[in-house]
Amino acid sequence: MIPETAFILAAGLGTRMRPLTDNRPKALVEVGGRSLIDHMLDRLVAAGAKRFVINVHYFADRLEAHLKARTDLDIIISDERDALLETGGGLKKARPLLGEAPIWVANIDSVWIESDPDGTALKALCDQWNTDEMDAALLVTAMETSHGFDGPGDFFLNDGRLAFRNDAASAPWNYMGVHITKPQIVYAEPDGAFSLSRIWRRLAPEGRLHGTVFTGEWMHVGDPAARDFAEARLKA
Repeated sequence: MIPETAFILAAGLGTRMRPLTDNRPKALVEVGGRSLIDHMLDRLVAAGAKRFVINVHYFADRLEAHLKARTDLDIIISDERDALLETGGGLKKARPLLGEAPIWVANIDSVWIESDPDGTALKALCDQWNTDEMDAALLVTAMETSHGFDGPGDFFLNDGRLAFRNDAASAPWNYMGVHITKPQIVYAEPDGAFSLSRIWRRLAPEGRLHGTVFTGEWMHVGDPAARDFAEARLKA
């Protein structure tokens, strides 16, 4: 199963990326001569996505102008100019644009180097997907191959199912910013701003939140130093 529609979260303020975001959205910060939004679009196109819904808020006009230049892609804007809705609220607002089939959901601050030159990470996520057994499947990576990520880890992984770290001092796996989900998971949530994590915490104890392990090198591009690191690694 390869999702044909992708929802890309590009509305954030990018405050940790300042001063690079003083005059542009984080999605247009460049790494290796290419904007973060284009890095993610190219990854998803290579994985088989054909249609893209992208939310906008901060410097929305500038991001929309950039996306209009991507005439090779079918792009629809989910406008959050009036209010920033976080990951879950953004997905719920975009819900009428997404269809009924499972979709990609992706952050724009995730850059990675595949261990396989053929680029198999997103394919592995597709291969794992099972509509009967899961409502969301997250791409996760080990702490030791993560860069620009501050924290003790997000998840434990057992037989493909994810469990939150909760009160544990640390956990071995980090969410690396791309997942497949049923768009219907937002139905029960109220309108307004909320995190997808709230839904994932409901799904995990039910065994409906799964994870696929990425074995390459992941870079979370969250601030200028992380951007510089990622740029150097991509050039290496």
